Amino acid sequence: MSECKNSCGASETPKESIVHRVSPKKSTGEYELPYDLPENIKKLIDGKPYKTDDVGLSGSKIFMFDDYVLKIEMVRDKAIRGQNDETVRVMRWLEGKLPVPKVLGYECDGGRQYLLMSRVAGKMSCDTYYLERPRELVRLLASALKMLWSIDVQGCPCNRTIEMELEEAKFRVENNLVDISDSEPETFGKDGFADPAALLHWLQEHKPDYEPVLSHGDFCLPNVFIEDDRISGFIDLGATGIGDKWRDIALCYRSLKHNFDGTYGGKVYPDFNPDMLFEELGIEPDLEKIRFYILLDELF
Repeated sequence: MSECKNSCGASETPKESIVHRVSPKKSTGEYELPYDLPENIKKLIDGKPYKTDDVGLSGSKIFMFDDYVLKIEMVRDKAIRGQNDETVRVMRWLEGKLPVPKVLGYECDGGRQYLLMSRVAGKMSCDTYYLERPRELVRLLASALKMLWSIDVQGCPCNRTIEMELEEAKFRVENNLVDISDSEPETFGKDGFADPAALLHWLQEHKPDYEPVLSHGDFCLPNVFIEDDRISGFIDLGATGIGDKWRDIALCYRSLKHNFDGTYGGKVYPDFNPDMLFEELGIEPDLEKIRFYILLDELF
């Protein structure tokens, strides 16, 4: 199965490692983008070398520059356009509060949306260096969660209550948008739920208590960057907003577990115990809430 379903693609390994270099203009040595860009974006990146990175959303393309990231997405659905607008509002609201990419340009033109951001420094927390140092990694991830929870959510432009999440999940189920092949082995089938509709019904009947904080919404290891023994950035903020703290805990727990047990990447790393996370957070694990949010994520 995969994580970072919003836009990281279908594997734990960042797809930037599978890249090609575009051909420069023969006369100038500059690198041409295969799109006509809005002028305020073009002036910042025109002629700079880049790599391309396919993302896990149809019609999207990522261009990785030394200091910038450009996302170009074909968007014909008004709801998707609205979601992207909301993501940009959240990113701008978070500037100065958390280490997130700075929005340098955002334009819509002819069915395409262009988002130019600063590039986050450091390494993904799923980097081998950190997986070989589980105690250090868990300490840093716990600090990342605490950073999110420390933010005053007053004025946050996005509120993702459990009811809103379940409504979105319902839409996905009713429109056959759930990919059950990308789920935990035990979620569906003989010992699990009969189908996504059955899972949705169970979730609607088992809503947990809500502990609102600033939630990343997709807190998996590739979305948290580390540099110089500190959290250097959060990326993929499409689900970020006011939400239940246990959603981030649950997805962090799952991401840690599967990175270390070889589910992502195929390599098993010893000396890891998932309970390390709760020790670093100073809380008791609420396994029912963790299960609820992992199951909810199966519908996204």
